[in-house]
Amino acid sequence: MSVSYQAVGWNRQKKLVDRWLLLGVALFIGAFVGVGAGVNPEATAETHVIRASGAAAIVLLHVILCIGPLARLDRRFLPLLYNRRHLGVTMFLLALVHGAFSLVQFHALGDTDPLVSLFTANSRYDSLAWFPFQPLGFAALAILFLMAATSHDFWLANLTPPVWKALHMLVYLAWALAVMHVALGALQAETHPAFAALVGAGVVVVLALHLAAGNAERELDRPTDEHGAEDGFVDACAVADVPPERARVVNLGGERVAIFRHGETLSAVSNVCQHQNGPLGEGRIIDGCITCPWHGYQYDPATGCSPPPFEEKIATFPLRIDNGRVFVRAWPEARGTRIEPALVPGRAN
Repeated sequence: MSVSYQAVGWNRQKKLVDRWLLLGVALFIGAFVGVGAGVNPEATAETHVIRASGAAAIVLLHVILCIGPLARLDRRFLPLLYNRRHLGVTMFLLALVHGAFSLVQFHALGDTDPLVSLFTANSRYDSLAWFPFQPLGFAALAILFLMAATSHDFWLANLTPPVWKALHMLVYLAWALAVMHVALGALQAETHPAFAALVGAGVVVVLALHLAAGNAERELDRPTDEHGAEDGFVDACAVADVPPERARVVNLGGERVAIFRHGETLSAVSNVCQHQNGPLGEGRIIDGCITCPWHGYQYDPATGCSPPPFEEKIATFPLRIDNGRVFVRAWPEARGTRIEPALVPGRAN
């Protein structure tokens, strides 16, 4: 079992990424304020902060949404995925600064409660061109707050991975609201076509990357032919199709199964990591453990159990080797059930 496995924490790599992230944000805001002061010197300091923090937040949100599909398309982007949570919290803090300064500057100086003013100052809900954009930004910020507040493994464990994942999928709703907020807000105030082009380009890039990643995943979702399966065992692949210390992913009964080769043995497990539903089949075996490529969570190939003191478990699948082919039973055993790995015959190597 692994002796080097550690829970995801604030390790050296994350600290290094955080330093570069903070430096990048500082440079972006500094450049944005500098250019803004030169182009629009009559604007107040608060206005420059509002625009700079809002621009930094929306850019970072687009970067975050691009990381997932990029990592699916090219493994070299996996380090970004590993550190995406810190990017998300930073993006929320920037959006919070943007929202707080906006609320004070535009709604806190009158007799009406600022939050009431936020929703009532502009009542042109029947106009597309002049639709109230600030409530859209408030709704996006509320969603981002929920995500940032639960962006910790404590909430992941207590909410359970499926519920936590569903909650954090709301990032796409927040993105749509933020894009409409920026489009309506900026385009109502600015008439230069460059602003519309930048907003449109961001949407196109995010959608194009997700479509490309989805297209690349279609092959994995194609069910293995189960016709003529004996005792529920399905001809999944050839032994030669499973690379050393890595996996071949197949679809059995609508579920992705990762067939790993460790040394001269094969084991089949669920492809879904219990941490954040990461694709285990895209990882590799390190120190004798299947290691998730997203955040480094590990599992014993034979039992599907994480090494002590960790308690995560994944389902295991019985399998056998016959004439150089790998046969896997189409339904799993309970999570953590030990299944003796199948020995690869010498002539199949």
